[in-house]
Amino acid sequence: MPWPQPLDPLGNPWLSTGVAAIPVIVLLGLVAWGHLRVGIAALLALGAALGVALLAFGMPVPAALGAAAYGGAYGLFPIGWIVLNVMFLHALTVKSGLFQELKGQLMRVAPDPRVQVILIAFCFGAFIEGAAGFGAPVAITAALLLQLGFSPIHASGLSLIANTAPVAFGSIGIPITTLAQVTDLDVMKLSQMAGRQLPVFSAIIPLWIVGAMAGWRGIREVWPVALVAGVSFAVMQFLVSNYHGPWLVDSISALVSLGAVLWMLRWRQRKESPAFIDTPVSASGMRWWRPWVPWLILTLAIFAWGTRPVKETLDRMASPSFPVPGIHQQVMRTPPVVRVSKVEKVELKLNVLSATGTGIWLAAVVSGLLMGYSPRQLLRVWWDTLMAVRQSLLTIAAMLALGNVTKLSGADATLGMALAKTGVFYPFFGTLLGWLGVALTGSDTASNVLFGSLQRITAEQLGLSPYLMCAANSTGGVMGKMIDAQSIVVAGVAVKAHGEEGKILRFVFWHSLVLAALISAWVAAQAYWPLLQSTVVR
Repeated sequence: MPWPQPLDPLGNPWLSTGVAAIPVIVLLGLVAWGHLRVGIAALLALGAALGVALLAFGMPVPAALGAAAYGGAYGLFPIGWIVLNVMFLHALTVKSGLFQELKGQLMRVAPDPRVQVILIAFCFGAFIEGAAGFGAPVAITAALLLQLGFSPIHASGLSLIANTAPVAFGSIGIPITTLAQVTDLDVMKLSQMAGRQLPVFSAIIPLWIVGAMAGWRGIREVWPVALVAGVSFAVMQFLVSNYHGPWLVDSISALVSLGAVLWMLRWRQRKESPAFIDTPVSASGMRWWRPWVPWLILTLAIFAWGTRPVKETLDRMASPSFPVPGIHQQVMRTPPVVRVSKVEKVELKLNVLSATGTGIWLAAVVSGLLMGYSPRQLLRVWWDTLMAVRQSLLTIAAMLALGNVTKLSGADATLGMALAKTGVFYPFFGTLLGWLGVALTGSDTASNVLFGSLQRITAEQLGLSPYLMCAANSTGGVMGKMIDAQSIVVAGVAVKAHGEEGKILRFVFWHSLVLAALISAWVAAQAYWPLLQSTVVR
């Protein structure tokens, strides 16, 4: 008989909510203010989560241990597999000297670091998010910014802030398509609603990251470039999401934004230096494309692995699934978190061939061979990379174990129910629920699975559009992406800031909170302000 998750295990909603929040408070407190290394903090918070699950929620011991084991395994594969192989490719380009060439080119095209962060963290990062997600955009862009001379904290923090605008439509639209599945709502209407909430903020994110980096003076000096990047991205995000669907929103928007920024930079260079267009191309200049080849191969591989035909073909070749002992079909979610009671299936899927990390590994190997590495040298660099990031991989495993214990014990649902009881203020706090979901799980998709059904039920009970609040769960969630522990650890790995995760969290925390409050206010305005109610899909 499956164990039903209790939503109010202590018989007092306030007390149950407070106890459910203990693991989150322990983790954030130890990392941000206790200055403890995130790996140790994650283990202590995992212990707290297990204590809450067993003692307060009455979760069976085998189920609690199974949830932790599943989360740890998922942290290593597929999440850790992505991070490891991104860093493998990065190490190959550094050792070959191509990264230095790329750095020189970027500094010539965009010598201003404030423009570099727009090009790399926002434009290029959004393209990678559209194809892959799961930490790859932050890992790649943070590593690029580090090599361009950014400090580790700025490189990681700015990449995290930039990786918000594209998240709701990331990984070929998976967050929205998954939301449609769990809520039984029309996927096109959900895409349209999200596309009427997020572009307002996508337009200002480049300005925001410049402000986070250089303050108001920095914004005043480069606002035209930031505005071109943000507005071009936002316009395409609205058009594609409303007239095509969620699948190619990020890819198209990012390419248009990148092209617009490069065109503007070239126009400004020609205007400021007419000789620019007549400068002869040197012999080395004829090989300008060399440092871009590994990243082009990576982009193609990620995009290919993200398409359904490739993924389904590789899954048919090899994709075994193993039920996790103790937890598979042993936990039942109950209304009102879900519309009807649902037994949780917890299976470890070893889709080694179709995993995004495998596509990245293949791109790294092909790129390494083109750079002149021998197979033995490639193996040596891969092993050295594994040794360099092994502690961070274990930290990711601990963080995912914590997230899964919180989810499968029902503690996350208890926190969500507290926000769902806010009545007329629900559009504001319901959007914050999405933010909380991503901060806890590290994934907009997981947050939609977690709270999507609850959002629909609560919205219908309050007479609100279910499309408004279900989309708000996803768009509000993007602001939680910059503070989830998984993303912070990935960013720390990319910039080799081992033990500095607390500084990264402190750098981005208030940006996350303020942006989450702003998008929550925007959704509330759509719900109640007559001038904006026409934008709501019903």
